[in-house]
Amino acid sequence: MNSFSSIVEEIKSIISTNFDGKKVFDKDVADALGISQMNFATMKKRDKIPFTELLDFCARKSISINWMLYGQSPESLVEATNRFYMVKFLGDVNVSAGGGADGEEGEVSEIQIPEEFISMLGGESELKNIEAVNVSGDSMEPTFSYNDIVFVNRAKTNVDRGGVFTIRTEGGLFIKRVQKRLDGKFDIISDNDIYTTQVLEPYELEVIGRVVSRFGEVD
Repeated sequence: MNSFSSIVEEIKSIISTNFDGKKVFDKDVADALGISQMNFATMKKRDKIPFTELLDFCARKSISINWMLYGQSPESLVEATNRFYMVKFLGDVNVSAGGGADGEEGEVSEIQIPEEFISMLGGESELKNIEAVNVSGDSMEPTFSYNDIVFVNRAKTNVDRGGVFTIRTEGGLFIKRVQKRLDGKFDIISDNDIYTTQVLEPYELEVIGRVVSRFGEVD
């Protein structure tokens, strides 16, 4: 972070256009910030930045506070802002790839994802439907492993064409490969071949959403 003295010099340059080429003094900066000269002198000596007054000054002048404090240009801030997106993260929820799972209750936070990952989630318009959850168990290995974070699109619940879904059954919350059978029932398939395929009636499962990625595409 820039020192208060260097910030003062920047402010002098900004307000110098109001002084017709005359020298700008610290008292002029104090006036611009709305601080008494005595308090200003004390702050400068202690390198104590008056953040509230500085924020107000930057707002009046349409200046980036990040540029004033850190020397970051508005262009770099826009680029950084566009580089990352946020999606909902259910950190207390474990979707089982094994023998049982926690429920959906728990703290909701956000997880930051890079811009280049957005297309794997279906595009920016789909982010509102995406939730990230933890994987526990080994029944979906090697596709998913314990402690993987997977991204579920809750708007995609149609299982007619099959795929990997988060589902709820009487046994809990699971991540499984689901295929619809000709008789209307569903095969609940584990990618780890040591687990047998279950067959469920439509009323025996609730489809939470399609698993669309795990920081990589899902087959």
